[in-house]
Amino acid sequence: MTQKIRSAEGLLRSVPEPGQVVLPKDGEQNILITSALPYCNNVPHLGNIIGSTLSADVYSRLCVGTRNRRTLYICGTDEYGTATETRALKEGVSPRELCDKYHELHSETYVWFDIGFDYFGRTSTPLHTEICQEIYLNLKKHGNLLRQEKEQTYCEDDQKFLADRFVEGTCPHCNSDDARGDQCDTCGRTLDAVELINPRCILDKTHNVVTRISAHMYVRLDEIQPRTEEWIKESWRRGKWSPNSVINGEGALIDARLKGGLRPSPVTRDLKWGVPVPVADEDPDQDMKGKVLYVWFDAPIGYLSITANLTPEWKQWWFNPKNVRLYQFMGKDNVYFHTIYFPSVQIGDGRDWTLLHHLSTTEYLNYEGGKFSKSHNRGVFGPAAKETGIPASVWRYYLLSTRPETADATFSWGDCVAANNNVLLNNFGNFVNRALKFISSQYGGIIPEGDSPGPLSPNDENDAEFVTDVNGLLMDYTEAMDAVRLRLGLQTVMHLSQRGNLYLQSSGLNKALMNENPTRCAQVVTRAANLIYVLSALVYPFMPSTSASILSQLNAPSRAVPDAFSIDLLPGHHIGRPEHLFKKIEEKMADVWRAKFAGNDPAPAAPAADETHAPSGTSKRKAAAAKKLVQPVVQEVGEADGPKSAEALALDARVTEQGSHVRELKARTRRTKELDEETAVAIAELKKLKAERAALSR
Repeated sequence: MTQKIRSAEGLLRSVPEPGQVVLPKDGEQNILITSALPYCNNVPHLGNIIGSTLSADVYSRLCVGTRNRRTLYICGTDEYGTATETRALKEGVSPRELCDKYHELHSETYVWFDIGFDYFGRTSTPLHTEICQEIYLNLKKHGNLLRQEKEQTYCEDDQKFLADRFVEGTCPHCNSDDARGDQCDTCGRTLDAVELINPRCILDKTHNVVTRISAHMYVRLDEIQPRTEEWIKESWRRGKWSPNSVINGEGALIDARLKGGLRPSPVTRDLKWGVPVPVADEDPDQDMKGKVLYVWFDAPIGYLSITANLTPEWKQWWFNPKNVRLYQFMGKDNVYFHTIYFPSVQIGDGRDWTLLHHLSTTEYLNYEGGKFSKSHNRGVFGPAAKETGIPASVWRYYLLSTRPETADATFSWGDCVAANNNVLLNNFGNFVNRALKFISSQYGGIIPEGDSPGPLSPNDENDAEFVTDVNGLLMDYTEAMDAVRLRLGLQTVMHLSQRGNLYLQSSGLNKALMNENPTRCAQVVTRAANLIYVLSALVYPFMPSTSASILSQLNAPSRAVPDAFSIDLLPGHHIGRPEHLFKKIEEKMADVWRAKFAGNDPAPAAPAADETHAPSGTSKRKAAAAKKLVQPVVQEVGEADGPKSAEALALDARVTEQGSHVRELKARTRRTKELDEETAVAIAELKKLKAERAALSR
C-alpha cells in the first residue's frame, strides 16, 4: 500500500537497531531509568506493577519512543537475603532454584504486560558480587565503615547465628505467640529478634535458641549525613521530586531519621545466601569471613551490576553525572533507601557517581477496600491478569488511570469494566474506528485532497477552535509527561480523543456532507486521520499494543510527539484495514472476577480467556446457543448498544474520571476539614454529571 508521509526533521520516531545497547552522548539528553527491584520470593501483584515497573516503562517509552532521547531502562530481581532463604526452605528447594523459578515468573509477567526493559537482570551474578565488594572496600578505605558488636539470636543445635526471619516467638508488646524476628504482624510493631520472648528457630522449633555477641560492619551514615542532606536539597530542587516522606514541598527535610540524626547502619549479616564480605589477609576484621553483605546494602547496587551485565561500558551511565539524568520509580516504602541510604553509600564511596535526579513515587494501591494478600489469595497477582481475558492494554490503561500519585487508591472491578467500556471503547476507540471506517468505505481507503502539508493555522477558516484546542492539549500533555505526572498525561490523551469525537460530530461527518460539500468532507477526514496519527504517538507510552494497532490501521510509521497539530498523512496515502481497538466487557463480569479473586472462600470460576469475547459474524440462533453455553461477556462495539453522540461519550468519560477522583479522596486516611469539604464538592460534581448523563439518555 502506498505511504505518503510528510518529510520533516524529528517527525518520525528513532527506533534503535535490535540488540543495540544505547550509550550516553555528550550534549544530548541521556536518561537512565530504574524501577525498584522486585524481591525474588513471590510474584508481583497489581500494586507492585503500577508502583514501579509499569510507571517506569511509561516514562521510558515516552523518552525513547516519542521524544527521541537516549534512554536506558534497567530492572531485575533482587535475589539475596533472609526472605529468599526462608522461602526456599518452605518450598524445599535451594535459594538458587527458588530465584531461578521466580525470576522466570517475573519475566513472563512483565512481558505479558508489555513492559519493555532494555534489560531485566538479577542480582545473583558474579559482576554483582564484584561491584558490591568494590563499594564495600571503598567505604572502608575512606573510613566510612564501623565495627560494632551486638547481641543476636543463636541456635545452639545448628551452631549458627539466626537472622531475624529465622526466629519466631512471643511479641513483647502484645503477647502474640507467632511474632517474627523482624516484626509482629498482630500489632504491627517492628522488632529486634533478641526482644522475642521464648524465641524459636523456624528450622526446628525444638532447638535451643539463645543470644550471643556477633560482630558486624556498619556504614557511618551519621558521618556522611551533612553531605547527604546537602545533596537531597539540591537534587530535590533540580529534579522536581514527586511528593515523598523525606523532603516536603517547601524543601524542608521531614524524615524522622534525618531529624533525629542518622545512626550507623549494618552492612553485613550472618547468612550464607548473599554476597560474601571481602576480607583481605591483612584486614584486622578477620571475623567478617563467612558473613555476607546485608540485602539492603547490595540490592540498590543491583541497578549498577544489572547494567554491567548488559554492557561492559556500564560506567558511561553510572559515573557520568554531567551528561546523565537518573530517574527512579518506586513505591513509598522504598523512598528512604533510594534518597538517604544508598546515596549516602555512593557519597561515602568517594567516586563521581550518577546520583538520583528525579524521584517518582506512588502511594499504595489497595484491592476492593482491603489489601492485596498472596497468602490469602486476595487480589490479582502476576499471571492471573492474563487469565481474565482482559487485554494487557486495558490493564495498563486502568492501572495508570488510577495510579496513586498523591494518595492511596483502590482497585475496583466495577471501575475497571467502566474504564474499558466508557473511556476506551466509547471514547477513544469510537473516534478512531468511526473516522477510519468512513475513509475506507467512502474514499477507498485513500486520504483525499483536503489540506496542504504542514502545521495547521490556529486562525484556520473552518477549524480555528479545533486546531487551538488540539495544540493546547498537546502542550498540556508535554508539560504533564515532562513532570512525570503520568496520570494527568493519560487523561490528556483521552481528552484529545474526546475532542476528536466532538469534531466529527460538530462537522456533521456523514454521506450527506460528502455529497453536499465534498471539499469540506475531505478536509474533515484528513484532519481526523492526522489527529489519529498524533494519538498513536501520545498513547504509545501507556498502551504500546494499541499504538501499534493504530499505526497498522493507518499504514504509517511510528512517529514522535509533535509540538503542534499538522498534516503529516498526505493526500494519496493508503490506510490499512480499520478494526475495533477494544471490545465491550459485560458489567456482570465485575461480580464474577470480584468473587474469583476475593480470597480463600469458594468463588465461581471466571470464563476462560477465549470465552470472554463474543464471536463476530455469528447468527442469532448460534449466538443464543453460545450464550447458554459460555455466557460471552465481551461484545464488539455496536453489537449491544447503538452509537452514542459525542456529547454522551464525553459525559461517560467525565463520569468515570470524576468517580475515580472521588474514590481517591475517600481513600485518604488522614482526614481533615479541608479534605472533607473537597470530597463533598467532588461528590456533588459527580452526582451532577450523572444527572446530566441520565437526562441526555432520555
